[in-house]
Amino acid sequence: MEEDMGPIKQERSIKSQNSFLVKTFLWMFMGLLATGIISYITYATGTLDVLAYNGTFSFMLIAELVVVLVLSLLFNKMSPTVASIFFFVYAIINGITLSTIFYSFEISSIVLVFFAAAAIFGICAAIGYFTNKDLSKIGTIALVALLVCVVVSVINLFLGNSLIDIVIDWIVLILFTGITAWDMQKVRNYARYDDGKLHINFALELYLDFINIFIRLLSIFGSRRN
Repeated sequence: MEEDMGPIKQERSIKSQNSFLVKTFLWMFMGLLATGIISYITYATGTLDVLAYNGTFSFMLIAELVVVLVLSLLFNKMSPTVASIFFFVYAIINGITLSTIFYSFEISSIVLVFFAAAAIFGICAAIGYFTNKDLSKIGTIALVALLVCVVVSVINLFLGNSLIDIVIDWIVLILFTGITAWDMQKVRNYARYDDGKLHINFALELYLDFINIFIRLLSIFGSRRN
């Protein structure tokens, strides 16, 4: 009987890991779906024009940042229900702010770039999940480099150098391919520690990875409206 405990525990571990993986990607997908639907509705109904006219859009940008910071910093103290609410609130607000892409890019281009982002994200996630190499150092370096890019981007708001914007887009795109692989490796490694809400945290991380890959690809390759 004791000899069978090893395989039984291993089987349970695999089932637990697969269940955690499914829940993580399900929540990520629901977040992206909510963002996509809200984004298009905000554009199609002219709501974005109203928000921009009365100054509410700026408030939405601030609220988006506040929600993701609260969710990230206070996640361990939240119940699964509260964490779920914050996740979807962020996805909805992000959908409203992302609706601006429909004014800047052709819809056909947005769709094509979305599928390209999905392909790149899938490849990077697969690498992170199946590799045996520890990606934590790569992820840490990528986060530091990303912070530098954010600072340079803010400075360039005053300089207005389009070349710097292009370079930053490429660098950030490359950085998020590495961060995606790292985050996916964390999903695999922490599957056994799921406390009923941990999958929401990782779903948010992968959601943000995908959104950033999508935005950078769209900025680089997207067909802009005339």
